[in-house]
Amino acid sequence: MNADKQISPTSLAGYIDHTLLKSDAKIADILKVCDEAKAHGFASVCVNPSYIRYVAEQLAGSAVTPCCVVGFPFGTHTPGAKKGETMEAVTNGAKEIDMVINVGAIKSGDWALVKQDVEAVIEGAGGKAGVKVILETCLLTDEEKIKACEICKAAGAAFVKTSTGYSTGGATAADVALMRKTVGSNVGVKASGGVKTYEDAVKMIEAGANRLGASAGIKIIAGPSGDTAPTGKDSY
Repeated sequence: MNADKQISPTSLAGYIDHTLLKSDAKIADILKVCDEAKAHGFASVCVNPSYIRYVAEQLAGSAVTPCCVVGFPFGTHTPGAKKGETMEAVTNGAKEIDMVINVGAIKSGDWALVKQDVEAVIEGAGGKAGVKVILETCLLTDEEKIKACEICKAAGAAFVKTSTGYSTGGATAADVALMRKTVGSNVGVKASGGVKTYEDAVKMIEAGANRLGASAGIKIIAGPSGDTAPTGKDSY
């Protein structure tokens, strides 16, 4: 059966991390995405560290999770810096952390540093926030993706994630499928970067994603060809 007929647009809301990571985002913009997330039942609101306390306050009492990026967008911070950033984000109310892995260390074959990098953030989270590790798959070979996923799984990451959306490419179904095959069923896979439509979302879920990072969440849940979302929240 065609997946488009199996997955209703509104059911996609629970997969979506409603994301706003632009450097010029205003407090009014952040409030808007928080309100949209609560209205539509998105999984989380994902923002830069300077806004996570505000987001946690806005989402208090709702089922939407406050999510914060760490080492974003290049992943070139030291493990200690990422750990400190994570600890501060958790103190400020983050319940999920989306860290960017040290891509340069991967490309250099310095797997000890990659392991240290991921473990530092997980240690900084202290069990108070699930850690998603952004691999920036567009920059990696399949062998590098597999090795990075194996390290993340062994370290105790909650998710592996495809992309920041700030590099040369975003999520692909092939990468999602490879990541899912590598980490198995007990680690999440998040597709992010270029997931802009209902059709994109369904393709990623079919490939094995169980979370989607998107700034286009409202458009995605509007359904195929931009049909009106049957949520009663047309102002969004």
